[in-house]
Amino acid sequence: MKNDGTIRGRLKMTLYWPFYVLPAVLAVALIVCVLESGAVAAALIFACAYTIFSCWWFLFWKPRLTKEMVNFATSFDHVQRKQLEEIPIPYALVDEKGNFLWMNRSFEKITFENPHYQKHLSNLFPELSDRLPGEGEQKTDHIHFEGTDFRVEMQWIPCDTPLISVSLFDETDHLATLAEMEEQKAALGLIYVDNYEEVMNSTEQVRQSLLAALIERKINQYFGAHEGIVRKMEKDKFFLLLKQKGLKKVEEERFQILEDVKSLNIGNETSVTLSISVGVGGETYARNSDYARMAMDLALGRGGDQAIVRNSEGNKYFGGKTQQKETSTRVKARVKAQALKELLATKDQLLIMGHKLADFDSFGAGVGIFRAAKTLGKKASIVLDNVTSSVRPMKERFEGNSDYPEDMFISGEQALELLDENTTVVLVDVNKPSYSECPELVGRASSIVVLDHHRQGGETVERATLSYIEPYASSACEMVAEILQYFSDDLKLKTVEAEALYAGIVVDTNNFLSKTGVRTFEAAAFLRRSGADMTRVRKLFRERMEDYRAKAETLRNAEIFEEAFALGICPSEGIESPMIVGAQAANELLGVIGVKASIVFTKFEDKVYVSARSIDEVNVQLIMERLGGGGHLGTAGTQLTGCTVEEAKALVKETILQMLEEGAI
Repeated sequence: MKNDGTIRGRLKMTLYWPFYVLPAVLAVALIVCVLESGAVAAALIFACAYTIFSCWWFLFWKPRLTKEMVNFATSFDHVQRKQLEEIPIPYALVDEKGNFLWMNRSFEKITFENPHYQKHLSNLFPELSDRLPGEGEQKTDHIHFEGTDFRVEMQWIPCDTPLISVSLFDETDHLATLAEMEEQKAALGLIYVDNYEEVMNSTEQVRQSLLAALIERKINQYFGAHEGIVRKMEKDKFFLLLKQKGLKKVEEERFQILEDVKSLNIGNETSVTLSISVGVGGETYARNSDYARMAMDLALGRGGDQAIVRNSEGNKYFGGKTQQKETSTRVKARVKAQALKELLATKDQLLIMGHKLADFDSFGAGVGIFRAAKTLGKKASIVLDNVTSSVRPMKERFEGNSDYPEDMFISGEQALELLDENTTVVLVDVNKPSYSECPELVGRASSIVVLDHHRQGGETVERATLSYIEPYASSACEMVAEILQYFSDDLKLKTVEAEALYAGIVVDTNNFLSKTGVRTFEAAAFLRRSGADMTRVRKLFRERMEDYRAKAETLRNAEIFEEAFALGICPSEGIESPMIVGAQAANELLGVIGVKASIVFTKFEDKVYVSARSIDEVNVQLIMERLGGGGHLGTAGTQLTGCTVEEAKALVKETILQMLEEGAI
């Protein structure tokens, strides 16, 4: 039955069937009258009687059937309304703009609103303010309301006045079950004692076995308290199995075991330090194992004394607050020197490359490797597009010098043209491909060598044939100077080459005031014996008056933040290399009493360069890593794009406050 009262379908057939038969009855009566004249009266009587019956049937049943249908429709509508009112699923109707029109009792109970609530949907659920479905659409969303998680199903209802139905499905228990299942998944880890041999050598022999047992006990007790299992693989290596639930607690404690193990002291002069890696979130245990292995390589490359948790999304870093101690042995340098020599012997040419806007350390290290290649009779070039103004005088000493080929320095485009299967690319003073002079060259090279003193971050050279990264080293020039001493007996540095290497060490150690060890001075002594003149090197560091004034302006306007951080902005107008001036100003600010770390911001072209320095109380590398950069405990930096200097400064302040709250610095 239609809304206008018209009877249709089977009901119409039931009501009208006598009329459908009437033509047949009249036809039969007519035939009888024609064929049988004596039956005319009977046929007419029957036809009239049937016609009267048909009219009676219709007139009698139509009002009654109509009334019954109306009663049924009313009852059905009441049942529907009652079901919608009492259904345990929260249900509501809103108009196309999101204003409430009606809600059932379950919806009322959840939202604590009366059924006449007519405000906008976003007043109750701000997350849905701009997510209403359009015409013909159906949308699913997830919200958290009053301590309960809901799945929201919204559907457009076409009618004269468009409506949107809103249904809420409680998925709190479902999500809790999923979270519990996730927490029960296993995380695999590795634990290495960084300085096992050094610690044992600093301990009396009769106490060495006791110290080893105490280290193992300390590790077992800590992870055992978090439902973890530790198994010893070697004297200084352990395997870790831990639930993700326990891993979260360990992360909240920021791997307190890193500090706890340092308290072990039974006469050992050297504190015990650990490197911990954990792989989690992989599809298989094998993938988690790979994550743990890669994280351990990264932790050791960053100097140890830290923990790294790796998953498919990246790495999380913990610890690493202390300065990595220099090792007295040169065994590793000798091994790497021989490995480099053997690798270069199999190649026809070298392309040596540092980071963008090469400084003295990057330039000097490149010159040192250039000399090593020439000693083997190999063709070599240094990829160098731009250098800072302070390095330019040193570069000019090589250009036009008859002792060096014209193609000693080439551009990135020229390097790409020269690259072939018999070429080795050597990265110096950089281990992030994106920071190199020509990132495309790194991506296309089949043979890559990495020589760097910066701690590794998330971005690394994945296909390195030879990698020598030592965070304890003062500079890349120190590392190269050591390699050259073991590279070949025939290798002889020219005076200008020795001075380039010496200048790199001087700059990165702030004139031998920071990050210097015994091996730093030994490398400097080797370069002095090779002809480096300290007076000539010192003249290279003289500044222009504009640079000096810019540095003084930076110091004058510096701000002390949180009573420990000196923040300054270096003017760049009229300054040829403002990043160098900014870095120098950061070094100067460390001389202020009470300053634990200094950070200077410099706007150059379309980037803000951030230089961070500290002595030993704050690991500025951790701060810079949060901003996409890196470096060392005492020397770090980053580059920010798409922001002003003031915005960069505000971002650094926010990062420092967050890390202080977390206890990360």
